[in-house]
Formats: sequence, structure tokens, C-alpha cells
Amino acid sequence: MQPTGLNAKTATMNLTGSRSATTTAGHEKRPELPESIRARVANHPCFSEDAHHHYARIHVAVAPACNIQCHYCNRKYDCSNESRPGVVSELLTPAQAVRKVLAVAEAIPQLSVVGIAGPGDALANPERTFETFRLLREQAPDLRLCVSTNGLALPEWVDELAGDQVEHVTITLNAIDPEIGARIYPWIFWRHRRVRGRRAAEILIEQQLLGLERLVARGALVKVNSVLIPGVNDAHLPEVSRAIRERGAFLHNIMPLIARPEHGTFFGLMGQREPSETELGALRERCAGDMRLMSHCRQCRADAVGLLGEDRGAEFSLERIEQLEIDPVAAMARRAEARAAIEAERARARSAPTVVSVPLSALLTKPRAQAPEPPVRRLAVASRDGRLVDEHFGAVTEFWIYAISAQGASFIERRPIDRYCSGEASCGAGEERLARTLRALADCEAVLCARIGFAPWGALEAAGILPSGEHALEPVESALAAVYAELNAAASGAQAAAALSA
Repeated sequence: MQPTGLNAKTATMNLTGSRSATTTAGHEKRPELPESIRARVANHPCFSEDAHHHYARIHVAVAPACNIQCHYCNRKYDCSNESRPGVVSELLTPAQAVRKVLAVAEAIPQLSVVGIAGPGDALANPERTFETFRLLREQAPDLRLCVSTNGLALPEWVDELAGDQVEHVTITLNAIDPEIGARIYPWIFWRHRRVRGRRAAEILIEQQLLGLERLVARGALVKVNSVLIPGVNDAHLPEVSRAIRERGAFLHNIMPLIARPEHGTFFGLMGQREPSETELGALRERCAGDMRLMSHCRQCRADAVGLLGEDRGAEFSLERIEQLEIDPVAAMARRAEARAAIEAERARARSAPTVVSVPLSALLTKPRAQAPEPPVRRLAVASRDGRLVDEHFGAVTEFWIYAISAQGASFIERRPIDRYCSGEASCGAGEERLARTLRALADCEAVLCARIGFAPWGALEAAGILPSGEHALEPVESALAAVYAELNAAASGAQAAAALSA
């Protein structure tokens, strides 16, 4: 399980993930955002990697209809344990959606964003979408409004979005080549008729790019989501990344295809495989020089609630929120207090030393001159902030991934996973999550956690990944050095044993 695309000779330990020397290996760090842009993304958990640790979002399911068909989508399936775009448990009217937002905003003062992401397409249901936004502007004006769309109807609604002060828009754009697009979209509904094949893809792509350009011209921040589909658009997505950068997109989010037969999607039923974590990482690496990339996406449900990775939607059913007494004014005041506290803590963190570069030669015994240099290894760390090994395997919602060699260690990314211990016993949720986590860590040789339970420990070992719980509450850099040395010693012992038996 060797990492690819790493520059071992220049790697240094970066404990916070700010990537002082590189964004991803081999690419120069992008300039800092202007203050005007930073202020607009500072508390948006989808547009800011740091914000998603502090701020919550809610998606309200008011848009049932969709104007295109995607081979990876089936909105009929719903399991409370399933995190997948298009999935909802309850469809809401605009009034119900606003009441749900107010209830969530009272219970979760970190709430900062309200989005409409389906279960169909927000702009294929313009009356419901814009009525929801209008009511929210009246009753919760401090919350940011956000919309996700496939982009087919986007150009005609740009002015309306700007008028409702919707500054954050996500467009799902999987191809700019109609031949590739025709393999992803069987049809679109355009000007009162169904259009199929290459012509459908041509119309959709034209509308998506036009909508992107118009949004940027109106000052909106646009995130583009692209689904990585092996053998279909994997080689094409770097071209997509360049095209959206040229048109002013703010962020590119390359997501792995979810294609499981039980979901009933065309790709799932036809056996289209999902990409591996290695393939996803390699593609993001190829696109990193062209575009600012998002790496903390959770591919949320269309009725998701709470912090990314900890969906609390089941707590806020229609039946329950109808019984609640809600004081919107008091709740807005509590949100203001919560934001002030969060920003004070973030300011303290920024003022503290944030990057520690540690050459591993200072921590490891150097090999003899004639000995071959140990290989670069990729390790995963369960950590709250990248400083200490301080999270239990069962509580992790993202791993910090490092590439480490004898010269040093380089932070690669924060890799999101489904939380293993969620208290849900139905649908084999724990086993499914563990299987997905093992797939996500397939390119890693070891996992460092504060604690690891018996079941995941055995599963990691069976997958050829070393589980390590011996470095709880230790600094990440020294824990990485120790496990790296352990892996090298084990490899040397195995080589010596093989030589003796030869």
C-alpha cells in the first residue's frame, strides 16, 4: 500500500493541515483569500474546511421534482443510516421548512447555514424554493442561504437568487463533453419536453456553464460538485476543473460515486464500480493545481441537520417540532453569542503557533549508510486538531492523513468517514460503516487512535492495516515517528526471516 505522487525529499511535518509549503504534494500553496471572501465563507461549513468543525447546517427538503435523470440517483430509497444526496425522510412545505429551521436553530446555536438541496432540484421547484427563502429572510435573517442545483434551470433564476441574497450556490457538473455527459444523464426535461442522448447533455452543459458565469458576475460564490465515475469521467474531470476555474468558480468538490445495488440506481444495478480512495486521491492531486479543492465533503442527505458528519435530522421530525415552543428572537440572540464564542476560540487558535516542522532525522535513528532508505508510508491519525492523537476510533468523523519518510512527514488531507459508533443498531449500520472506513483507509499502512475497540482492531489487521492505540494523547509528530519506526522494523525483520529461510 504505497502512496503515490509524494515528494519525500522535501516533506516536513505540518501539524495543523494548513500546508505551509504545499497544498497537496507537488503543488504550490494558493494565495490567501481576500478578507471580503474570507468573511463570506468563515462560518459556512461546506465552503470552509475550518468552519465545518465549528458551524452546523440544515438542508430543508422542499423541492421534490427534478428536471433531469442521473444514472447515479434514485430518490425513492431512504434509510436513516444512509448518507447520500437525494435522500429524505419527510417532504416539507415552505412553512413547515421554516418551522423546522427555527426549531433546529434554537436547539443548535452553532447553526449558520440553511440550504435547499432536493430531494429533487431546487430550481425545478422555484415557487417552493423561493417562498422558503422569503420566509427565512423574515424570521431568521442571520442565517446564510444556500442552494444546490443541477444547473439546467439556473440561468433564468440567477437574478432571483441574488435578490434573495443567496451568496453560496452549488452546481453539480460532471462533464463538459456531451459524449461523456450522455453516459451519465439519460434524459433532461427541457421546454416542456423530454430530450435524450447527446443533445440532452449539450443543453445541460451549456446551461450549467452559463449559469456559473452569470452567478460569478453577480458576486456569488460557486462550488461545483463533480461525481467521480470510474471509466466514465475520471480522465475527464481535470478538464472540468480547468473549465470551471476559468469561469470563476470558487471551489471544486470531487466526490466518489455511490453505486450500490440496494439503492436501485442504474449504475448500482448495472455493476458500475465505485472509485477507490486511492483513485479519488490521485484525481484530486491532478486537479489541485487548477482549482481550489474541497476535501471534507460528507455527501449529505437532502434533509441533513447539524455538524458535517454528525447528522441529527432524526431529532427534528415534523411530529416533534410541532410540539415545540419556539422563541425565534431569543434563539437568534443565542446564535450571536455562540458565534462570538466560536470566533474568539478560532482567533486564539490562530494566534498560537500553528505549524511545527520536525525533520524525522531528529526523532529516528538514522539507518546505516549502506542500508536502503525506508519507503514513504501513508498513515492515518485520529485527532481533533492535528496536534495530539486524541480521538477514539469509534468517534472519528475524519482522519488526518500523512505521508512519512526518513526525511520528514507531510500532511496530505483530512479524510472524512462515517462515524462508527453512532448508537444506531438497525440495518447493520456499524458493519457497513466499518466496511466503508476500511475502503477509505486502503492506502494507509497504520491507523493511530487514542483507543480502538476489538472489532475494528481485528478488521484493520485483517485488511493489512496496523492498528495502534499505544500513543494516546501523544503529539502527532512523535507518534508518527514511533509507528513509522515500528513499520520499518517489522519490514526489516520480515526481510531477514525471508533471507534466512531462502
